[in-house]
Amino acid sequence: MPSRLLLIDDDARLSAMVGDYLRAAGFEVEVAGTLAAAGRRRAASGTSTPQDPGYDALVLDLMLPDGDGLDLCRELRAEPRTRHLPLLMLTARGEPMDRIVGLELGADDYLPKPFEPRELLARVKALLRRAAPVVTGADEVLRFGRLEVDLGARVARIDGRPCDLTSHQFELLVVLAQSPGRVLSRDQIMDTLKGHPMEAFDRSIDVHISRIRALIEDDPKEPRRVLTVRGAGYVFAKKQDAD
Repeated sequence: MPSRLLLIDDDARLSAMVGDYLRAAGFEVEVAGTLAAAGRRRAASGTSTPQDPGYDALVLDLMLPDGDGLDLCRELRAEPRTRHLPLLMLTARGEPMDRIVGLELGADDYLPKPFEPRELLARVKALLRRAAPVVTGADEVLRFGRLEVDLGARVARIDGRPCDLTSHQFELLVVLAQSPGRVLSRDQIMDTLKGHPMEAFDRSIDVHISRIRALIEDDPKEPRRVLTVRGAGYVFAKKQDAD
């Protein structure tokens, strides 16, 4: 069954071109030019039912005629049914802070305009791979004191309470937790995640790490689980004093 995508962008010409390109690649694509139209599409597709999230991924423009795409991003991440929906944010704004805010609100990736449809396709495929269930011989759970990372259920818990991580953030935590004590560079992390190559100035991984820390650390400003090794990358501590 082909993956279903919802593209929300008010540029009709761009949406038509991108929609045709993604359909030719085997996706089912629906297009909306406003937040209101996107809401109607989501309702018609079944996003209001717990059994079916309606779409497999969302491509969302940051600036829309009837509101800010960030508002929709915030809304989706607040809803249990759409909390883990893979979300790629499109932005024509050049300010890095706009991208950082989007990632902090729960976007999994971003792509600045103008872009090549081929790159959009590659990024969407990467998001869907990360969100796909991992088939293992057993439901493995990594335990680190009060923190447990359940690979089968794809959820991290502190004291038994689920942490509100996106699919991408969960995969990032798994990469680190499966190599405790080993320093991983950003390139090594992205290679393991099988994601797209990151430009030298792309700091999105740092934003995701900050979000992970906010959810699993007792004090995100003084992390004891996910540590930064200046000039080298990140390391998941073998022992956490907080536990």
